[in-house]
Amino acid sequence: MASNLPDYLAAAKPVPKESRIPWYMSIAQTYAGVMLWFVFWQGMASAPGHAGGTLGAGLGIALLGILIGAVICHVLFYLVPGLLGMKTGLPLYVVGTSTYGALGGRLMPGLVMGLLQFGWLGVNAYGVATLLCKCFGIAGIQEGAVVFPIVHPVHAAIAVVFAAAAAFMGLKGIQYVARVATFLPLIPLVVLVVLTAVTIGGVAKFAPEQIVTATPAGQPLGTLEVLILLSTVIVGFFATAGAAGADISMSSRSAKDIHLGGLVGIVLSTLVAGGLAVVIVAGAYGAGMVPDNLKGNLNPLDLMKGGLLDANVANVFMILLAISSFPGACFSAFIAATSFKTVMPKVNPWLSVGIGTLVSIALAVTGLTGKVVEVFVVIGASFGPVCGAMMADYLLSGRKWAGPRAGCNPAGWISWVVGFIVGAFQFIAPLIPAIASYKDVVPCPPVAAFVVGFILYYVLAMIGLQSRTLDMPGQDA
Repeated sequence: MASNLPDYLAAAKPVPKESRIPWYMSIAQTYAGVMLWFVFWQGMASAPGHAGGTLGAGLGIALLGILIGAVICHVLFYLVPGLLGMKTGLPLYVVGTSTYGALGGRLMPGLVMGLLQFGWLGVNAYGVATLLCKCFGIAGIQEGAVVFPIVHPVHAAIAVVFAAAAAFMGLKGIQYVARVATFLPLIPLVVLVVLTAVTIGGVAKFAPEQIVTATPAGQPLGTLEVLILLSTVIVGFFATAGAAGADISMSSRSAKDIHLGGLVGIVLSTLVAGGLAVVIVAGAYGAGMVPDNLKGNLNPLDLMKGGLLDANVANVFMILLAISSFPGACFSAFIAATSFKTVMPKVNPWLSVGIGTLVSIALAVTGLTGKVVEVFVVIGASFGPVCGAMMADYLLSGRKWAGPRAGCNPAGWISWVVGFIVGAFQFIAPLIPAIASYKDVVPCPPVAAFVVGFILYYVLAMIGLQSRTLDMPGQDA
């Protein structure tokens, strides 16, 4: 009965069929805006502590690793949430209750996903402000001086305006996010294409030794290590966006839209952005275009400003890249707004998102969101088991939404706890002296967390550790 449902579930209304839109007006643009974000691809050739970065085993291996990571994102992390969103017309925080329970769903994936988006908004605001400050020769942030780094007023002002504007657009809804994402992703694409045209002549001359000798610190990565590292970085970055496929796809018309939107917006965009980034770095080294003061630098934006392009042109490109980050920030605000509107329907989303945006601004202007690699790993550990358990639940339910389950579904929560421990083992192990030496034993942590979440949920469900299903009137799965 509807009376057995929490208020946030009883108040949930599916997107009506007449309001559905095609994949090229929503899914593709939104995901392209995320995967073409410069913060994602500027470090694609890097592997801190390893000579040669991800190009140490060759350009072909790096490209293969990017393709594998993109396919994993599409097949394992996006398809099931996307199909559930399309079939029900409901967001992640509702469809996730079949995996974590009507009570447990408030926390996971509900509020956790929403709160996490303000961290992403802070990362975006920080990255844009830093890029623009670097462009204009402004110090931006003086790191290491005090507990909270000293922030230049211009850096702070840029971060504040950017975060506030993105939050406003995100609150307006996915159709508005898709509108701003329609053309802005073309900016990083143009930048990547221009840099590729400048350096393409050096690709045929590239040899891994050219970068390995320029970055003498550490041992080069082997073929398998490169594939695992790139998959880890790509999947870790994408994990929350994959789970949020339910929110993006609840306005979609059919399964065909889900597949096409993901293939174009996720697989193709990731391959283009990440692939061209490593091609640019390889071409620059192969053609001998990297100046001595940048030898060992594997960031295509640093190489661009360091001599690949005229300084003025490089500055214009950096400004345009900052502008192109706006859709990704809107995406984060949209997901946060959807989360709060769903699990706290009686709270005005302008108030809840406004408070969250203030937190994002605080994180950005203090520089606390400047380290993103650690963020990627933790996110992959958090949402790998979520996506794995959702896929198991989807298959066990006959490829449809089972409906909300009572309380906290044991199968979901047990699989998440164990999956998270596996995914975050490299951070957990050093805290326990007896197992500290095994901190790197888990290969590709986000995918390992997914596999553990999937298998454990499936097994626990088969032995009866699922809570009962609640009726949700108005749903026709």
